[in-house]
Amino acid sequence: MTETDDCKYYVLYDGDCGFCNYWVQWILKHDYKDKFLFAPLQGNFGQKFLWERELRRDEFNTIYLWKPGSFYLTKSEAIAQIAKIIGGQYALMAHLNIFPRFLSDKIYDKISENRTKLAPKKCFVPTEEERKKFLD
Repeated sequence: MTETDDCKYYVLYDGDCGFCNYWVQWILKHDYKDKFLFAPLQGNFGQKFLWERELRRDEFNTIYLWKPGSFYLTKSEAIAQIAKIIGGQYALMAHLNIFPRFLSDKIYDKISENRTKLAPKKCFVPTEEERKKFLD
C-alpha cells in the first residue's frame, strides 16, 4: 500500500460508478481544509485496504472512510462523518441525524442498489491539483 498520511481521511469508493464519482467531486469542492484523499476500491490501494481488513474485494457497493491508525467507517456512518469533517451546515445536518444507523444504512443500501441509474451523464476529469488527491 502507498505510504499513508495519518493526518488525512481516505475516501474509498466505487471508481466505476458515475453517482459515486459525482459525490467524490462534491467532497473535493467542499474540502477547504484539505482533509481528504481518494482511492477507488478497484485500484491497488483500495484492494489492499479491503484485503488487510478481510473484506470482500469484489463488491464495491459501500463507501469507506478511513483514518489511518484510528478507524474506518462504512455506509451512512462514513457519509455523516465526511459531512462533520467538511463542517458548516453539512456538519449540522449530520449532527441532527434523526434516523438510527440501521435505518440510515437501509436507505444507503437502497440508493447503492440503484446508483448506476442515478449517475450523471458527464464524466469527471480532475484538474492537475485535484489529481494529487487520488491514489490510483
